[in-house]
Amino acid sequence: MNDEQVALLRLHLTPGIGRSALFKLHQYFGDFLTPLQAPPQYWQEAGLSAKFCNKIPTVTDPKFATIRHKLESLKVRLLSFWDSDYPPLLREIHDPPALLYLRGTLPDNECFAIVGSRRATPGGLTLSRELATALAHHNICIVSGLARGVDSAAHKGALDANGSTIAVLGCGIDRVYPPENSHLFHRIEQANAIITEYPPETPPLPGHFPGRNRIISGLSRGVLIIEAAAKSGSLITGDFALEQGRELFAVPGSLQHRNSKGTNQLLKEGAQLVTEAADILQALWPDLPSQKQQRVYEDFSLQLEEVARNVYQKLGHEPKHSDEIARECGLTPMELSAILLDLELRGGIKTLPGNNYIREQI
Repeated sequence: MNDEQVALLRLHLTPGIGRSALFKLHQYFGDFLTPLQAPPQYWQEAGLSAKFCNKIPTVTDPKFATIRHKLESLKVRLLSFWDSDYPPLLREIHDPPALLYLRGTLPDNECFAIVGSRRATPGGLTLSRELATALAHHNICIVSGLARGVDSAAHKGALDANGSTIAVLGCGIDRVYPPENSHLFHRIEQANAIITEYPPETPPLPGHFPGRNRIISGLSRGVLIIEAAAKSGSLITGDFALEQGRELFAVPGSLQHRNSKGTNQLLKEGAQLVTEAADILQALWPDLPSQKQQRVYEDFSLQLEEVARNVYQKLGHEPKHSDEIARECGLTPMELSAILLDLELRGGIKTLPGNNYIREQI
């Protein structure tokens, strides 16, 4: 932990200093080290009460030292809103977390959330796992809340495909909740990410889960709800998705089953109906290649000379004009023409009318 992170941690552990206060402090002071050394009147100018100055834990406070040691021993990373690798979609929401506690490594691929009932039916659990696996095969990172039921099945489905998944907690990063998910927790941590905005030692209180849900939807391009009763907490995630401008999806269910009341109502209100992964992919990523196809592209790319490889990598599944390709690659029209012809003869690209080119399915 560097000095700035230590300062941020001290502030975050101060009673009464929450997300809003941290944003005010950073806006006024420009960092988190300066306010720790500033007189109380400057805190008031920043929009906070001077009384907080007397509550900030010192570096030598036993509890602060214990928490810092715990974070370091668990290899927890502090990821602040002002860091360059803060999740870009989460940065866009109106109330982003000022600080995230992270175990593992955040994937950098597109994210999609799958949430639902903690008391899911066997069919709901199977569907959650299968949809997550199918999306993971298309390089989509599955985001969920590590809860019992649909959430756990979604994480497992992503892991089944050796794909990416992010678990968002409603408690401290040092807590495994629910306890029976300990093995799943550590599987996710090894190759993916577990995050929370709550400080270490924070218990999983009911009031924390709406905040957790806004992060789940905030990280994701869209949210799928599988099995939700009329007053299910999963519907809160759906509300956040709509507020944040995300696409909302739902799986239909029996009119007689209580777990279908919430999802069927969402569909009546305009959520997109899902019966298979293709429904989600077509709505959000119609041109996204699968993991297998991506490996084929990468293998083909490695066979090319450096200049040709650069041209090939500039092309995707949307038509691109030769002038734009030449400009991006720094080539003359004659140089580019020879490379494009070679790539087409190899079966790597396809020529379209108007001097446009796309990648070809290999």
